[in-house]
Amino acid sequence: MGRRRYNREFKLSAVRLVQEQGYSYKQAAESLGVDASSVRGWVKAFSEKEGIEPTGDGAMASELRRLRKENAQLRIEREILKKAAAFFAKEQP
Repeated sequence: MGRRRYNREFKLSAVRLVQEQGYSYKQAAESLGVDASSVRGWVKAFSEKEGIEPTGDGAMASELRRLRKENAQLRIEREILKKAAAFFAKEQP
């Protein structure tokens, strides 16, 4: 079986499902009958090339993912600083 090719409009509709309507990659892929990794790649490609920004529920989901990632990073940094402060507090006479 050969590799299927999808036109630009089909790919953009998949991107809109994810970014505007808040579908997950898996949900969008199932509704369109394609693989979730394809949808993920299209979203990444069109967001970078075309400058397509999420709107509606997709924007909120995107912002939530970004904030959760940032929050996790800040927690890690806070723990490192706590350990460093405890280490240097022991070193003081």
